[in-house]
Amino acid sequence: MNNIATNYEHLAATVLKNIKKRNFTGSYAATAQEAREQMRALLQPGQTVAHGGSETLAALGICGLVEEAGCTYLDRSLAKSPQEKREYFARSVLADVYFMSSNAVTVDGELVNIDGAGNRVACLIHGPEKVVLVVGMNKVARDLDAALKRVKLEAAPPNCVRLGLTTPCSATGVCGDCHGEGCICCNTVITRHNRVPGRIHLILVGERLGY
Repeated sequence: MNNIATNYEHLAATVLKNIKKRNFTGSYAATAQEAREQMRALLQPGQTVAHGGSETLAALGICGLVEEAGCTYLDRSLAKSPQEKREYFARSVLADVYFMSSNAVTVDGELVNIDGAGNRVACLIHGPEKVVLVVGMNKVARDLDAALKRVKLEAAPPNCVRLGLTTPCSATGVCGDCHGEGCICCNTVITRHNRVPGRIHLILVGERLGY
């Protein structure tokens, strides 16, 4: 095991210890493949599964994983119109399992997310019976200040590039604190505690995943 992998394991153990006081459950996966196996183990045939937009989940093959589990997959990519997308978001609120990543996780166990449309953070806050966050260790930040800075510098700019948006950060690589039409930094949500025991589960992955 190399030094980075060992450090990730130690850091993950610290975060997973700290999330217990926040009423989250969690686990560590040394590799993306192990993470995929853990995700699969959380699913039961017949469940309805949805997910938020996430490069991490795309890299882990979320669509195939859900189909392998024999679940009903609410595929957001099939929406052909704004109305169909709205209907998808509405159905996602009642999903049995909702997968997402997190823009950042603090060492003390807080989840930090900045969203555009808000559907992803809405489902994190309320609705789906179980929410599973799959997060690469590259997204762990020292504290809330560092987590918010991470989102503005390392997550939002490349996401705007990916989405083809003409925001200041997509051109400069640095947040411009904009209010333009394509702004994806509309809603900031810090999840500090889970009121419903067992609802939020965090899988930390010992690899760089997502932005």
